Amino acid sequence: MTRVLLTGGSGFIAAHTLDILLKHGHSVVTTVRTQEKADKIKADYKDAAAKGNLDFAIVPDIAQEGAFDKAVVSDPPFEAVVHTASPFHFNVTDVKKDLLDPAVIGTTGILKSIKKSAPSVKRVVITSSFAALVNPSKGNWPGHEYSEEDWNPITLEEAHENAASGYRASKTFAEKAAWDFLEKEKPNFTVATINPPLVFGPIIHAIDNLDSLNTSNQRIAAAAQGKWKDEIAATGVYLWVDVRNVAEAHVAAFEKPEAANKRFFTVAGYFTNRDIVDIIGKNFPQYKELPSASTPGGDYPKGGIEKGLYKYNNKRTIDVLGLKYKSLEESIVDAVKSFQPKGL
Repeated sequence: MTRVLLTGGSGFIAAHTLDILLKHGHSVVTTVRTQEKADKIKADYKDAAAKGNLDFAIVPDIAQEGAFDKAVVSDPPFEAVVHTASPFHFNVTDVKKDLLDPAVIGTTGILKSIKKSAPSVKRVVITSSFAALVNPSKGNWPGHEYSEEDWNPITLEEAHENAASGYRASKTFAEKAAWDFLEKEKPNFTVATINPPLVFGPIIHAIDNLDSLNTSNQRIAAAAQGKWKDEIAATGVYLWVDVRNVAEAHVAAFEKPEAANKRFFTVAGYFTNRDIVDIIGKNFPQYKELPSASTPGGDYPKGGIEKGLYKYNNKRTIDVLGLKYKSLEESIVDAVKSFQPKGL
């Protein structure tokens, strides 16, 4: 059993990570912004909370200096920290305040707090993103193979161009800041980062309605709700992964010593928005407003996967973390089933 601090416990990926941590017998304290969020999670894990294997720390604003100073102190002391708390949304009025600061200050802040106040911590795992690998200026970049060696070359000036650029910059700058911290500060912990593309799959965290869905899953709901009936939305990023595999990666990254100080590009494969539509149509005949085979949009670029699109290398996640990736159909079906109680 390892004593683990999990940040952002009410989030989409974090909720699944918490589930796996508890199933693996770890003792967890998770940070949330409010007591109300803590109470909702506690209600789902009454047994773990009763046994003392689940507790909470309230961190209202991760972008505040010293936000995690108290949260990293524990009795018994923490041995691992899994940092998932970071914004992913395009509802942005101020790129710096809404995206860059929470991502970068939240990441460097927790690393500083660990170094200062939690000397027992030996492993830190950080949720990064394919956004920190991708080079948007290259478009679909046929012939290039994306891997953990890639870095998004985005500049601070480009980050302020729009919300999407701001998001990609926030993940890139936050991850770079973590590796810089490791190099300059020489802490007594290792770092591993998890870099998923679009993350699909079932929701197990508390949300009031489908408007609160994580950004990647919103396209699944949109298809089932009939929003693509006349034209399927452009796919944009053609790589995906199931949330349960991403959660497994976070846990394996501190459980396995060989994962230390590595990036992990967790990607299950290719998809298009048309694939999502087809899977929903096959498995859920009750949704009548789906696009038909002749509806335009949602396809692969010209040349398809072979000639029109970048490749990907997920070998490290399989060899080091032991991931066995779920299929797109399983992910979409389980996602839709989880949306139904929320009004789909």
